[in-house]
Amino acid sequence: MQDEQVDDSQIVEAILAGDTSKYALLVERYQQLVANLTYKLCGNKLDVEEVTQQVFVELYTALPRFQFASKLSSFIYRITINVVCKMMGKAKRIVSADADDLFPDQPSLDLNAQQQLIRNEQLDQLRTAIGNLKSEQRTALVLFTFEDFSYQDIANVMGCSLSKVESLIFRAKKNLAKLIQP
Repeated sequence: MQDEQVDDSQIVEAILAGDTSKYALLVERYQQLVANLTYKLCGNKLDVEEVTQQVFVELYTALPRFQFASKLSSFIYRITINVVCKMMGKAKRIVSADADDLFPDQPSLDLNAQQQLIRNEQLDQLRTAIGNLKSEQRTALVLFTFEDFSYQDIANVMGCSLSKVESLIFRAKKNLAKLIQP
C-alpha cells in the first residue's frame, strides 16, 4: 500500500505498535500545517522551525493519549497552540502576528501608487492590531478567519466550550475594530 493512501489512524496504530519508522510519515504530512499555523500565531520566522520541531517532539510523546474520536489534525493543532503559548510565555515577550503570508504586499494592477500605499498602511495596521490581541482571541480569530475552522472545530482544538469560542471571536473582532479606528 502506498504511504499516501494510508490514513492517519493506521499510521498512529503502527507507531503505537512499535513501528516508529512510520512517524516520519506524520511529520511529512503535517509539518507544513504546523509551520503555517505557528507563523500565523506568532509571526516570528526564526521561531517557526523551533516551534515546529517541539510540536513533533510533544506529538510523539502524546500519541498514546490520542483517542481516535477526533481527527489527528485537530490533535496536532491543539499541541501546536499549546507549544506556541508555552514558548511565548518562556520568552516573556509578546510576539506579534506578522501576517505577511495572510496579507501579501503584492501590488494590485487595479490600484494606483497612492491607493497601494494606503492599502499597505491599512494592512500594516491590521497586522499590528492582530498582534496586540490577547493570545486566546488571536488564536480563535486566526483559526476561524485564516484556517476556515468552524466554531465547533475551534472549540475542540482549543479545548473550550462553543460559547467561549463565540465570545473570543466576538471580542477579537470588537477589539480589532477599536485598534484599527482612525
